[in-house]
Amino acid sequence: MKISTKGRYGIRLMLSLALQYEKTSHTPLKIIAQQQEISEKYLEQIINPLTKAGLVKSFRGAQGGYSLIKDPSEITVGSILRILEGSLSPVDCLEHGPCKRADVCASLSLWQRMKTAVDEVVDTTTLADLVTEYYAKNTTENTIS
Repeated sequence: MKISTKGRYGIRLMLSLALQYEKTSHTPLKIIAQQQEISEKYLEQIINPLTKAGLVKSFRGAQGGYSLIKDPSEITVGSILRILEGSLSPVDCLEHGPCKRADVCASLSLWQRMKTAVDEVVDTTTLADLVTEYYAKNTTENTIS
């Protein structure tokens, strides 16, 4: 399984909003695009499904922007990735029910274990966890050469 640019940038976008969660009411997409060095047009495509899914709220107008609807501790990386990427299953047969070869498929248990491992990681990692990691990696001590 490979996470696309859309999924990776979506996590970065949501992390930016999580970092601002208690500081501001909303953040303009233009600011996030500059901070993350991602095209604003591309971020617009990414933010729409996150807004429709109820993770992000948009504010219109000249001073508009976006904010998280829920606390960062309530939003998992898995929920974000599934909105942007769809299924995180390594093979189709795990998503669409067992195939006709399930009874004789020697690799089925491998795919099931892989899916379980991925789900465990992304469904137990929240935006709050990423915020903590961000601050751990971006302290003054760590940024001095």
